[in-house]
Amino acid sequence: MIIANWEDARDRARRRLPKIFFDFIDGAAFSEATARANVEDFENWSFEQRVLIDVADRDLSTHYLGKTWPRPFALAPLGFAGLFAPHAEIMAARAAHAVGAPFCLSNFGIVSLEDLRKATDGPLWFQLYVLKERSLSERLLQRAENVGVDALCITVDSQIKSVRERDTRNGFRSLTKMTPRLALALLRRPRWVMGALRSGPLRINNLAPYPEYGTGALEQAANLGNLIDPTMTWSDIARFRDRWKGKLIIKGVMNARDAERCADIGADAIVVSNHGGRQLDGARSTISVLPEIVAAAGRRTDVLFDGGVRRGSHVVKAMALGAKAVLLGRAYAYAVAADGERGVSQMLDLLSTEIDVTIGHMGLRRLSELAEREGVLRFRYAR
Repeated sequence: MIIANWEDARDRARRRLPKIFFDFIDGAAFSEATARANVEDFENWSFEQRVLIDVADRDLSTHYLGKTWPRPFALAPLGFAGLFAPHAEIMAARAAHAVGAPFCLSNFGIVSLEDLRKATDGPLWFQLYVLKERSLSERLLQRAENVGVDALCITVDSQIKSVRERDTRNGFRSLTKMTPRLALALLRRPRWVMGALRSGPLRINNLAPYPEYGTGALEQAANLGNLIDPTMTWSDIARFRDRWKGKLIIKGVMNARDAERCADIGADAIVVSNHGGRQLDGARSTISVLPEIVAAAGRRTDVLFDGGVRRGSHVVKAMALGAKAVLLGRAYAYAVAADGERGVSQMLDLLSTEIDVTIGHMGLRRLSELAEREGVLRFRYAR
């Protein structure tokens, strides 16, 4: 099957995955209004088209975290990605690294830091949820240092466990072991089952050395989720800044004052993100708050963007509003579930082509010109 856009990948993922896992990717908190707004609010901006400009040679590179990157995207941390396809995190990382893009491994990733590092030597980030048991966080940090992780990405918008109604109906997150109902649901996707059996035990392998947190993915996820610390404050982030000597990214910023605090603490980058609408339903869309955050902190820290990115035009709009790059979450989840490494490679190629075509029709030769030239976007209407 040819994947021509993200909707093709989503449809193929829906047909390949057990419903419990597809709904985990596709769903969001409560009514899912914020998740929809993340995508729909890109339409509030329209491009200004320019003609009769020499755009024969176009450059999609961007600069952040002290480096120039050949593409303006990274793969976001995605919990349980290894459940969507055998060795999904490794395959996605290889696809990202093939185009020079970073890959961020989730705290809830199926593959371990060590195994991922052995499989690919490209730019690697590690996402950390701050846990009540700081000793576990410290052990994970030490392992990240040992494998040469380039950037630590601390997620700060998940201190309170949200309610995702699709997961409630499917029993996801409340399950700690295989049940007859779950087994029956999985068997409806025999191809997925065969792949899962070939890839080995389903567990969060970063927790494999610590059996006190469980031995299977469902039990480990429940235990780790209950350890996310709701008392975390700015002083904790400051201590992590002192502790971590590499690049520090703070993910989950949706407020200009919070963005300023991140810059004050010394974050190298922040990610404007509402967790894909999976935490606070009714929150503003990420694209709607991006200009405020760039104005507040964009001169002191790199502003990255996450939420609702499905098209290359979305990437261009986010960068025109001041983002240095975007993180891809659901878009890559659909792609890896649809066709593994090849699916992710296709998705990244499609996005790159769409970005290239878009800036060409805007009369731009470099993505960096989006920040340099005025009037590249027009605001159309408010929701």
